[in-house]
Amino acid sequence: MQLRRWQHEAVKAALTKYETEHPHFLCLATPGAGKTFMASRIAKELMDSGKIDLVFCFSPSVNVATSFQASIESQLKCKLDGLLGSKGRSLTYQSMPSQDLSFWSLLSQYKTLVIFDEIHHCAGDNLDNANVWGQKIIQHIQGEADYTLALSGTPWRSDKVPIALSSYCVDGVIQCDYTYGLERAIQDGVCRIPKIIAIDNDEITLLSGDERERYSSFAELLKQSKCTYQQLLDSSDLITYMIKITAKKINEVRKRQPNSGALVVAATVEHAIKVAEIIKRDTGDSARVVTYLHDGAQDTIRDFREANDKWIVSVGMISEGTDIPRLKVCCHLTRVKTELYFRQVLGRILRSTGVEKDEGFLFIPAEPNLVEYAERVVENIPDANTIAIELMTGGITASDEPAQPPSLSDKEKEQKPIEEAVSPIDLTSDGGLIEFSDLQPLTLAESYDASIGLFGRFRQEIINLSMRDFPIET
Repeated sequence: MQLRRWQHEAVKAALTKYETEHPHFLCLATPGAGKTFMASRIAKELMDSGKIDLVFCFSPSVNVATSFQASIESQLKCKLDGLLGSKGRSLTYQSMPSQDLSFWSLLSQYKTLVIFDEIHHCAGDNLDNANVWGQKIIQHIQGEADYTLALSGTPWRSDKVPIALSSYCVDGVIQCDYTYGLERAIQDGVCRIPKIIAIDNDEITLLSGDERERYSSFAELLKQSKCTYQQLLDSSDLITYMIKITAKKINEVRKRQPNSGALVVAATVEHAIKVAEIIKRDTGDSARVVTYLHDGAQDTIRDFREANDKWIVSVGMISEGTDIPRLKVCCHLTRVKTELYFRQVLGRILRSTGVEKDEGFLFIPAEPNLVEYAERVVENIPDANTIAIELMTGGITASDEPAQPPSLSDKEKEQKPIEEAVSPIDLTSDGGLIEFSDLQPLTLAESYDASIGLFGRFRQEIINLSMRDFPIET
C-alpha cells in the first residue's frame, strides 16, 4: 500500500521535526483521511533507522486500538501485542490508569515512540487542569518518550481545557505541525463530498398534559416550550420520517454501489431498540444494533464492515476512528450536540472508496446548533452545494413527557442502572454538562470524560502490563 501525497508530506514533516530535536508532532487530518496508515509509516521509518525500540499507541476505543495494532504490525512486520518478541502495544486511553510503574518505566529504559490517536481526549497542560489521561501523559510520557505523535481530526475540546502536549497561539488556536483539511481531501479523492440534509417541520403539535400547543419549526419548539431535544428525538413521527428518507437514500445509493450501508446514531439504548423496530416495520430490513449493553458489539461492527446488509444502529460505538468505508448514509438521532461529535459522526460517511465524485449523506433534525455546525462544514468546501433544509410532509406530534421505553430483556433490565447513571447528561453546544443526577461535582476535564463514557465505551478492555509479562528482545 502506497502513501497518499498528503501522508508522504506528513511523514516527511514529522521526521524532519524529530531530527531538529523536537520530540512532539501534532497532525490534524480530516476524519476519514487515513491517519492510522500515516502514523504507522512514521513508526516504521523510526524503527528502521534505529531511533526507537518500541512503539506504544493509545486510542479512544478497543476497536480503534485493534485497527492501529494491525496497521503498525503490517508496517513493522512484527507483533505489537506485548508478548515475547513484541515491539510494543496498542492500548485504550481507558487502560492508562491501570498501568503500574513497571509498565511506565519501559519509556525510560527503551527508545520509544508513543502515538496518541484523537489526542483531544487527553486534557491538560499541568496536573491541576488535566483529566486522568492527561495526568498520565504529564507524569509518565512527557519528557520520557523519545518521540510522541499526536493525531486528531477535531483538535478542540468542548470543555475548553487545553489538549495535552499541545501548543496554542495567543488567540487560543491550536498550533498544528501538519494540517490536511476536508476541502483538499475531497479534491484528492480521499474523502467524499458531504451532503447534509436538515429536516424541519412547520406543523408541530406539542402535547403537554391535556393541552396542545402549535409550533412552526424545531427551533421555535425548543426555544419557546419546555420540550427538550431528547423528547423531540423520542417522537415516533420524527423517527419514522427520518428512517424513511434515510431508507430512500440508501436504496438509491445501493443501485450504484450495492454494498453501501446506512448508520443511525441513536440517543440511548432504549432509543436504539425503538429505531431498529421502526426500521424493521417500515422497510422490512433488519438492523444490527451495537450498544454497550449488547454482547459482542465490537464483533458485530467488524462483521458489518465486511457484510452486505444495509443498516446498523449505534449508541456512540461507531464514532471517531471506526473505519467502515461502505457507510455512505447516516441518520443523526443522538442527543449529543457538540460540534466535535457532529464532525466525528459526519466523518463516518466520508471515507472514499475510489468512486469518482463520491458523496456521503447525513440527515439531521434542524436543531439550531446542528444546522450551525453543518454551515461551518460548508464554509470549508467552496462552490459545493452541501447543505439543504427539507420540510417534513405532514405534521409531527411531540410530548414534553418522557417517552415510555420499549420492553427490555432480563439481561438488559439487570444492567439498566448503568444507563440510568449517565442518562441525565445533556451535552450543549458550548460543551457544558447539565444535570448530573446523583453524581459528585466534576471538574471541566472530568466532565468531558464522563461524556466520553456516554459514547458506549463501558466495555473497554483494561490491559495490565508489567515487565515480567512484557519481555523485550534486545
